[in-house]
Amino acid sequence: MQHPDLILRTADHVKSVLSGEGSGHDWWHTYRVWRTAQRIGQAEGADLLVVELAALLHDIADWKAHGGDSTVGPRAARNWLVSLGVNENIVEHVCQIVADISFKGAGVTQPELSLEGKSVQDADRLDAVGAIGIARAFAYGGAKGRLIHDPEVQPEEHETAEAYIKSTGTTVNHFYEKLLLLKDRMNTATGRTIAEKRHLFMEDFLRRFYEEWEGE
Repeated sequence: MQHPDLILRTADHVKSVLSGEGSGHDWWHTYRVWRTAQRIGQAEGADLLVVELAALLHDIADWKAHGGDSTVGPRAARNWLVSLGVNENIVEHVCQIVADISFKGAGVTQPELSLEGKSVQDADRLDAVGAIGIARAFAYGGAKGRLIHDPEVQPEEHETAEAYIKSTGTTVNHFYEKLLLLKDRMNTATGRTIAEKRHLFMEDFLRRFYEEWEGE
């Protein structure tokens, strides 16, 4: 199967699986990550077939929605790619990226990634910052029944993936536990450039949020 047909069939498959998802991990999140990963991968000289497939499949079965089981996503990605007759080396590479790119806590060691994995991870993290990142944070917090903010609840640095997934902290705390950390955790020069402006927007948002919290 040719590259364009493989990508389009995979996009259609993911869209059918994720449509209607309401926590911010829907098809349009995947679409944005896919497009941004293309941009980063091209600029950084990565294998775009691997980048596009991994970006499209990175949330096909999100571990956070499956009790922390990090094998669900790679397994679903493998089943799909094998059904299309994709070369085994590409399948392995894509599935490894799907397994390794997720943020699992500020204190959790990040696995070493290929250039393709770095491109996809940066694209995924960029969708968690800036204006869209703010919108997704509150969508996810609402879906999980979390408070918007409680000044008496302090942010945590989660040392394990289990602690991260079991966290019930507020959405504003999530900015300090993850979103504001991502700028300095970008892997590529392209990702860092894009992240700078989005990071500043989040800082401006939080300043305004605290002003309004105090009635200004």
